[in-house]
Amino acid sequence: MHTALTVLLVIVCIGLITVVLLQEGKSNGLSGAISGGAETLFGKQKTRGVDLILLRTTIVLSVLFFLIMLALTYFNM
Repeated sequence: MHTALTVLLVIVCIGLITVVLLQEGKSNGLSGAISGGAETLFGKQKTRGVDLILLRTTIVLSVLFFLIMLALTYFNM
């Protein structure tokens, strides 16, 4: 059980790293934070298409990561 969870954790970690690196940056440094930061803060810009798929995939993979880590901790006792 421990080995299967460890292998699954490695796969989820590689997927999470890949999905995060595929996402496009929301702002370009300090100038983006000053000019367009309020629009993203209050939800003026909605994500669509591939960005939405990457965002949802990131959320799912991060939840899986934490659940697998909790399971590994629980079964390791």
